[in-house]
Amino acid sequence: MSQDDYKSVQDYSGRASPHLGVVHLNVGGERFCTSVGTLTKFPESKLAEWFGGGPPKLPKDSQGHYFLDRDGEHFGAVLEFLRSGRVPVCNIPQVHKESLHYNIGELTKRLEETPKLFGETVGRQQFLARVPNYKENIEVLIRIARAEAVASRHSAVVICVLRTEEDLSCYGNAMAGLRADKDSVVTFGPWNAAPAAADLLDCVQEDIRGRGYTVHVRPHAVEKNFLARSYDFFHTLTFTWW
Repeated sequence: MSQDDYKSVQDYSGRASPHLGVVHLNVGGERFCTSVGTLTKFPESKLAEWFGGGPPKLPKDSQGHYFLDRDGEHFGAVLEFLRSGRVPVCNIPQVHKESLHYNIGELTKRLEETPKLFGETVGRQQFLARVPNYKENIEVLIRIARAEAVASRHSAVVICVLRTEEDLSCYGNAMAGLRADKDSVVTFGPWNAAPAAADLLDCVQEDIRGRGYTVHVRPHAVEKNFLARSYDFFHTLTFTWW
C-alpha cells in the first residue's frame, strides 16, 4: 500500500479507520453518513475545504458527529448531487440557497438552469428590475397595511398601476375620481417591458405572500359619471390578519 493509499483509509484522528474514510455529520439536527471522497468531490466547495485535508475545524455533537449549523432538511439533496450528480426536482429555491452557502458551483449552475429558477431570474426578476421603485413600493404597501391593522381583521391599500407613459399622462384625471385617501395610494410604473398590469399585480401578491402575509387583489371602485372617463388603473390589495 502506498503512502497516499494509507492516508485515504485513515480517520481524522490519524488512526487507521475500518470505515475507509466514513464521515458522520449532524446538519441542524439531521444525521448523515457519507465519505470523504463524496464531500470533497468539488475542490472549490466549503465541504472540500473542511474535509479535504487534516482534521476539520468543526465542532462535534455528543456522539462525535461533525456539526454544521445549517437547515438539515435540504442537505440530503445536496449530498445526493455530490454522490450521483442528480439534480433535485423539489424545493429548488431552498436547495439553491444551500448550494450557494457551500459554494458548490456546479450544483448552483444546474439549479439555475431549471425552469423554476430560470423563469424567476431571467423572466420575473428582469421584468421587476424595469419597474421603478418596485421593492420600495412593496415595503410601503406592507407598512401602510400594518398601520391600518389595529382592531381590524382586514387592511385595504389602494394600488395604482400605470403601464405606459400615456397612462401616466392621465394620472391626475384618474386620481380626481378616486374614492380613497389619495395620500396612501401606492403607484407602480410605467415600465418598459412586455408584461401587463395583471402580471405586475401577480408579482406584488407573490412577493408579499412570500413574506408570510395573506393578501388578495381586486379592482378598486372609482367615481363614475357621464362627464368623466373611467380608468382601470386602481386596485385594492387586501391584507387578512385573522
